[in-house]
Amino acid sequence: MTLVDPGSRILVLAGGLVGAAGVALSAVAAHRGGAFTGTAASFLLMHAPVFLVIGLLASNRFLRIAGFLLLAGLLLFAGDLLARDFLGSRLFPMSAPIGGTLLIAGWLAIAGCAFARADR
Repeated sequence: MTLVDPGSRILVLAGGLVGAAGVALSAVAAHRGGAFTGTAASFLLMHAPVFLVIGLLASNRFLRIAGFLLLAGLLLFAGDLLARDFLGSRLFPMSAPIGGTLLIAGWLAIAGCAFARADR
């Protein structure tokens, strides 16, 4: 399958990087501890396949936009949790709640794609 759309390429790249980061952070959490790191790793691992599927199979622009909402939310949410464990402080005030809200919005947008017409 040829990826022509730059947005699709970015989502496939994100899927691979997020998956790799999730595995690495799972190892860190197992050896070093850190509840926030373990939670961030779980979120990364559960979203990695979604980015791959959307990047490889997305049939409409709305689905790709939903994927980018998920990616932005995941980076904020997991980034804030990791900052707490590794830096001892948050990314910025409300970064985890904003990230979580974007994750929810992304998942709802994916659900909304069930009613969207595929691009021709």
